[in-house]
Amino acid sequence: MQAQSPLVRRRRDIHRSTHFSLVALVLNLSEILRSSLMTSKKHVHIAQFLIHGPTYHSHAMWRHPLTQWETDTWARPELYQQIAQTCERGLFDMVFFADLNYLSDTYTGELDPALRYAVQAPEHDPIPLLSFMAAVTEKIGVAATFSTSHHHPFYVSRLWATIDHLTRGRAGWNVVTSLNHNQAANYGQEREPSERRYEKAHEFIEVCNQLWASWDKDAVVMDTEAPQFVDSTKVRRIDFEGEFYSSRGPLNVTRSPQTGPAILQAGTSPQGKDFAAKHADAIFAIQPRAVDAAELYDDIKSRTADAGRDPNHCAVLFGAQPVIGETDEHAQELLEEHNALVPLEAGLAILSAHLDFDLAKLDPNEPMADRMEPELQRMRTRYLNPDGSSMTVAEVAQKHGQSVGIPQFAGTTESVTDQMLDYVDEAGGDGFMLSPIHNPGSIEQFVDHIVPELQRRGRFRTEYTGTTVRDHIRQQS
Repeated sequence: MQAQSPLVRRRRDIHRSTHFSLVALVLNLSEILRSSLMTSKKHVHIAQFLIHGPTYHSHAMWRHPLTQWETDTWARPELYQQIAQTCERGLFDMVFFADLNYLSDTYTGELDPALRYAVQAPEHDPIPLLSFMAAVTEKIGVAATFSTSHHHPFYVSRLWATIDHLTRGRAGWNVVTSLNHNQAANYGQEREPSERRYEKAHEFIEVCNQLWASWDKDAVVMDTEAPQFVDSTKVRRIDFEGEFYSSRGPLNVTRSPQTGPAILQAGTSPQGKDFAAKHADAIFAIQPRAVDAAELYDDIKSRTADAGRDPNHCAVLFGAQPVIGETDEHAQELLEEHNALVPLEAGLAILSAHLDFDLAKLDPNEPMADRMEPELQRMRTRYLNPDGSSMTVAEVAQKHGQSVGIPQFAGTTESVTDQMLDYVDEAGGDGFMLSPIHNPGSIEQFVDHIVPELQRRGRFRTEYTGTTVRDHIRQQS
């Protein structure tokens, strides 16, 4: 073979060097582009759904083999303190308690199904737990549901201003109106129409806002020499006279860190969405399909803008039920194990309670889409088969008992993260409200596996930048 000249060899080396440099440059640019695309998408927010009871959205949770509770473990504050600490380690926005003030007899007209299957029963009051949880944490928000339907605004504003003080600005109030006849009956009342309940709720919040603002921030001077504890010129009556409520004021609680709690909302009726658009810092929504979630998200943001508010100041958190396995097949097995633990009658009982309609009156094998009752309209399209056809009443109830319509994301850490991000990116949502399938265990798994993966992809915070729950909800990076 003829020897190559030094000039040829040099040209060849330059060519190789240039080739490898170009390859390296392309790979580097690809990595930069991939990283840019990942970080250009907004951070997601995470909150943890809880109930002060043995079941949450999963009606298998209390009997799941990994739950391993004693009879009253679910009633002890230590369980919730541990959950709060775990969620704070995971940098969640908040822990969030749903709450109901009744035992449902809607299904069959008897209490037995609800009690037998722990159909969101019993439920202890979550409000006292907020202080327990705040006492062992420093940053995470603590939020709970409280109905406007059976109390006066003065009492409620005083309660939440106090909790906001005790938590140093980490309190969140999920404002609801009571829509079930059982709850109304417990307070000796009749259930009111939705429009009427929300008319009263708007006025209720207006009274609360005025009471929370009835003290200036610097009203307390605590001058021991004068002596003067409060500058009375900075405290005023509100003299509110409305259609439904009146209050003289002022509140006898000083201005709290957030001027009352952050306001949360979970209704998706037209009246509920208008209420959220006007008042809420965040809403919690359940949408099984991302395409429907996108429609709801756009609607909420549009209504918020129409109400004269920054749409970014009303975050939308969609429910998610993650199931994490060592492999996708393993996760699917875990999901099937969980879902099989939900008795059909438990699903029928919880769905009847949520609809305030007795499903025992219907043929369980009839397609839900065929039902014309007003109470069932939102269920006609919420649960559908993959081909878009209607599920039967029994199939809808079974699904409802498993997750109350929250999408179940099953897979490895990477796969669950992919599924959740695909959902939120299609929906345009601001984040998720997580619902566990067993407790303890599910929450810890998410914090230890999914949170680091979200952070690696540039989609989740690495620290809290604020101190209040409203700060966390609005944190963008």
